[in-house]
Amino acid sequence: MSELYLGLMSGTSMDGVDACLASFDDAPKLLATLSRDMPEPLRAALTGLIEGSTGEATPARIGQLDAELGELFAAAALDLLAGQNLPANRIRAIGSHGQTVWHQPHGPRPFSLQLGDPARIAERTGVTTVADFRRRDIAAGGQGAPLVPAFHAAVFRSAEEPRVVLNLGGMANVTLLPAGTAQTAVSGFDTGPGNVLLDLHARRHLDSPCDLDGALAAQGNSDETVLTAMLSDTYFALPPPKSTGREHFNARWLDRQLAGVVLPPADIQATLVELTAHSVAQAITSHLPDCARVLVCGGGVHNRQLMARLEALLPQSRIESTAVHGIEPDWVEAMAFAWLARQNLAGRPGNLPSVTGARRPVILGAIHPA
Repeated sequence: MSELYLGLMSGTSMDGVDACLASFDDAPKLLATLSRDMPEPLRAALTGLIEGSTGEATPARIGQLDAELGELFAAAALDLLAGQNLPANRIRAIGSHGQTVWHQPHGPRPFSLQLGDPARIAERTGVTTVADFRRRDIAAGGQGAPLVPAFHAAVFRSAEEPRVVLNLGGMANVTLLPAGTAQTAVSGFDTGPGNVLLDLHARRHLDSPCDLDGALAAQGNSDETVLTAMLSDTYFALPPPKSTGREHFNARWLDRQLAGVVLPPADIQATLVELTAHSVAQAITSHLPDCARVLVCGGGVHNRQLMARLEALLPQSRIESTAVHGIEPDWVEAMAFAWLARQNLAGRPGNLPSVTGARRPVILGAIHPA
């Protein structure tokens, strides 16, 4: 009987919780999925906590949000199990990423903080829960992110052609997979904003959580002066290993970039599409110039304008969804954390030092028994 694992993911877009059921016996297999929307009051409270705009950053409020997110993640897991008529004892473990609220991989005391109490998840579901995956990599001198490249390498690597796996979540990150054997070094890093600024601008001007299909951006024209100023942010010039999040690219950052700028909303949206597309394309051409294929996952794969701009900027590469290679793009990250839970329980490392900069491979995550 196959061992089953459940992955829980809430990314920097903070639009919801993704839950997936997976097995990994012979090859990774996605068996069932479920998504729950992030309640708007909770999303607003998390945004206020991260951006410091509403006085949310008190110990009491952080503890409350940790508990509330834990209950939300547990409910998503229970709903997925109920929909599949599966008892808790059929699940070997849950891998829960949690909701990142602050990522600070530099300085004298680097850390990364995720909320979503895993003890509550284990208690409510009756399933052993593995969580807090980033902390050990940081303790070993790494960035604690991105962590999904190890899964990308296990699933999407090709011996015949160099590939990039591009995750277009709230932040965008690339996994660089040179052609060759498993011994060939994998690298990867966060390239900068993915959907986070696009979604923020869409909420402001469309009263919608996103620019569906990139329709607003398609109506506008990118402003080269504004784009050049945005791309001058020091993050883009940093060498890897590097990682980032909403603590850097957020509403305050966007407002600073647009101070004194008078442009129609469609032009701003088009410029933000170019920001994501150019920063991704620059990362790929600089670090894997012979890339033959870019496999795209994350919510940004549904933004037709963004995908079109990536195709235009990367003419040497074939741009396609990870669905072509067996895993639907919306579920790659949740599945990765199910896989990382499996790695933990098997006593196997989950990080790639060539990606995070850690001194050595380490087992990721803390175990909360059922």
